[in-house]
Amino acid sequence: MPETLRAIFFDIDDTLFSTSEFAALARRNAIEGMRAHGFRMAAEDALRELGEIITEFSSNYEHHFDKLLLRVPAHYHEGVNRSVLVAAGIVGYHETKFRELRPYEDAADVLKLLREQTSLKLGVITDGLALKQAEKLVRLGIANLLDRNAIFISDEIGISKPNPKLFLRACSALGLRPSECMYVGDRPRLDIDPCNRIGMISVLNRRTTKQQPPGETQPDFEIHNFFDLLDILRRRFGLEIKH
Repeated sequence: MPETLRAIFFDIDDTLFSTSEFAALARRNAIEGMRAHGFRMAAEDALRELGEIITEFSSNYEHHFDKLLLRVPAHYHEGVNRSVLVAAGIVGYHETKFRELRPYEDAADVLKLLREQTSLKLGVITDGLALKQAEKLVRLGIANLLDRNAIFISDEIGISKPNPKLFLRACSALGLRPSECMYVGDRPRLDIDPCNRIGMISVLNRRTTKQQPPGETQPDFEIHNFFDLLDILRRRFGLEIKH
């Protein structure tokens, strides 16, 4: 008999969309916006410095461009209003978000199929700031494909990956056992190991070429795109989904 599956949770970043590709483009456009308003540092040099700032202070730090101007020699922006340069960087980043932020096409297609043809609960379990992660779901156009009570963001719960309690909280909130829930994520240590510890069905998304540290445990399944996920649902869980 097929195992009972009642819910699928997804990671957001580099699972539902390419965070890495988007971030690289948005940062470049931010730097070019600053250069267009008088910042005289070469783009590649500025990007390297910005990358160091993000590594040191995290991607959720709110003053990347202020910090950039503090760190580089003054002659790169001497005589130019620093607030204008910071604003140009912010605008360049956010305009990229408006134009370019979109889900993997197969991710959106499969989520629609799952919503239309199954009774599975669909949700996300994600690390990050609440509004930042929620904005991604809205801009990606997939928020309405998820169950409204199945969105779990670490900032709202006070528990971050890889603490298994974050995943347990999500299962418990839906009244489900971990063994009835599947999780799809791209990072072995943060996404796969904690799921395996509590008995969730773990799926490693190997779509991204970004190198991830190996985990301590092996995923139950591996996929390279979301149509691979449909094959797993058909073969192992008896879900016939037409596409």
